[in-house]
Amino acid sequence: MRRNGYESYHGRSRGRTALKVLIGVLLVLLVLSVAALFFLEPYIHYSADGVRVELPFFGGGQTEPDSPAVTVPIQVATPSPTPSPTPEPKTDYRGVLLPVSTLSDGTAVTQAEAAGATTVLFQMKSIDGTLAFETQSALGTARDADGANEAIAQFTAGDVETGAYLSCFRDNALPRTDRSLSVHSSGGNWWDDEAVRWCSPMSERMRSYVTDLCRELAALGFDELVLDNCAFPNRGNTSAILSDDNYDPAALTETMETFFQELDAALGEYPDVKVSVVTSLTVLTGGSDGSGLTLDLLKQYADRVFVEVPEGESLPAVEGLEIVPIVTQGTDTGSWALLS
Repeated sequence: MRRNGYESYHGRSRGRTALKVLIGVLLVLLVLSVAALFFLEPYIHYSADGVRVELPFFGGGQTEPDSPAVTVPIQVATPSPTPSPTPEPKTDYRGVLLPVSTLSDGTAVTQAEAAGATTVLFQMKSIDGTLAFETQSALGTARDADGANEAIAQFTAGDVETGAYLSCFRDNALPRTDRSLSVHSSGGNWWDDEAVRWCSPMSERMRSYVTDLCRELAALGFDELVLDNCAFPNRGNTSAILSDDNYDPAALTETMETFFQELDAALGEYPDVKVSVVTSLTVLTGGSDGSGLTLDLLKQYADRVFVEVPEGESLPAVEGLEIVPIVTQGTDTGSWALLS
């Protein structure tokens, strides 16, 4: 009932107070739920079976084993071994020295086959100094060589292996016209046991002359250069040789190495041309014969060597060096060179 126009005051409503308390509790629960969500996020797992919370302090230190990984078998490819190339069977070398005239008369191949040879050799520079081909060198002396180069080139273009044989420094002609090229004695030019003069490998002009001839012969198509007397003289009375600018006993091997280096350079355009050197059995067994040649030089610069083997001696075997015996008659077996 109102008094003086006002309703009487009965105090705060209990319902409103309870509502406020409820709202406060809900807010606290909400805050706790959000905090719990952040705290528990690392431990919540989602799977086909639903949501699962795994707390470390309730799990006894055990975790669910990971799903077994799918193992893919590793296939190791074992490379097939590369087969080693089958070495070509070694063929015997059988060379025969034929007259240059057989180039023009057409009998070279027939004579080579009759001798059982596989390589035909032609003497392009003789001991008397004459040449069997036309050269551009001013020192060269050709004898009846007109048209020889054409005949040589035509023959070397065939299927037969060919070699040019040269007497390099044993030259009986040049010392007579130019003593600056020769090996000397106290009385002039030195002569060997067959009264043949020698040019000196220490003469730069003489070395250039020989290397020029070799390059020209390679250009004519020869497969091989056979260098005889490619050394200092070691036959006859060598004690009579005068020591001078053309003969220094202490520099023989050094000079021959210089020559081979110059020859290598001269043949640079013809890498397939083989260089063969005539030497002695003494050199091939590691000794010195006074020529300036050594086994090491031959192993380094020669493709093969020719050597006379005295009766009762055997042919040495030198690794990396093909050795061909010089014979007086060819045989059906083995390698050989018939130079006379």
